[in-house]
Amino acid sequence: MIKTTTQQQQWILTLVASLYIWTLLIFEHLNGGVVSHHLLNQPDLPAISNWWGALLMPVLSWFLLNRIYRRVHHPYPAAVLGSFAAALSFGVLVSVLFLQGREQVLSQLMLSLPLLALFFPLYRAEFLLGFVLAMSYTFGALLPTAFGCVLLLMAAVMYKAVRPVFLYLFDLVTGAKKTAS
Repeated sequence: MIKTTTQQQQWILTLVASLYIWTLLIFEHLNGGVVSHHLLNQPDLPAISNWWGALLMPVLSWFLLNRIYRRVHHPYPAAVLGSFAAALSFGVLVSVLFLQGREQVLSQLMLSLPLLALFFPLYRAEFLLGFVLAMSYTFGALLPTAFGCVLLLMAAVMYKAVRPVFLYLFDLVTGAKKTAS
């Protein structure tokens, strides 16, 4: 019963994400044409069309939702919803700061991610899904996905490799873990 409910929810959420990106693309098409974004916002670099999001978003959302459900084994725990909402908020903030031309604040915000990755598992699928959904309005789906994958890799290294070293050193300094004599 849970497996069927999970699969139904996965289909529904994938459909919602797909409808979201397709609605954005139709809106862009009807209002001057679908936007293309240059890599690193440099006109001399190749441009990537937002049309790629029509293919990428359904596949990405299906894949990420599958990863979430395999990890938690039941639909929508509060931690997953909170993580998704945090990533969605972060993506909206990044998009707004970019559109307003606040590059200095944006760079400081992005530099805070390694510090946040020491405390929170930002490498999980719900973070990438929320980040990509939020930023796809401004940047399409392909660029946030590529950038988000790089961020996930950084976050995984910080949380799984650097964090244990800090915790070990903290335990040594504070004497929290006494060895048996």
